[in-house]
Amino acid sequence: MTNTPPVDKDNERKLRKLARSGARLAGVQALYQIEQTGRSARSVIDDYCEDGVGLDDEGNPIEAADPEIFRDLVEGVVDIQVEINEAIVKRLADGWKIERLDATSRAILRAGVYELMKRDDLPAQIILDEYVSIAHAFFDDAEPRFINALLENVREDVRGTPA
Repeated sequence: MTNTPPVDKDNERKLRKLARSGARLAGVQALYQIEQTGRSARSVIDDYCEDGVGLDDEGNPIEAADPEIFRDLVEGVVDIQVEINEAIVKRLADGWKIERLDATSRAILRAGVYELMKRDDLPAQIILDEYVSIAHAFFDDAEPRFINALLENVREDVRGTPA
């Protein structure tokens, strides 16, 4: 008879959350790379999956990142990027074009808007919290506040819930 250690449900939950968060961060990095290099989504996804799905904000590999969430996010954004961009532009100030936004902000917003549009299984607040947290990893206060406000407004547009 073998003794198996008891399963720590809280620890499992924390690891799953870390894996989802890691996949989102790696997805944002991959979207940025696709835009900056012009490489195909497939080749960038393959490289990330081969290398452990990205780096954290300190440059360390994200070992725990969920590769399926990562792949779905990157492929999903690329597949409906025109629709995503339209949702973002709708909430920009008059005369602003998406190209005026910082490339990292575009990647964060595209990923967040994709999840708001396509991940009905997730509460919008979780999506907002995740992408504002990612914004804080790259920017000081002004940009994360802008990203939060824009995602709040897009949430109202795509989910019909007030900001």
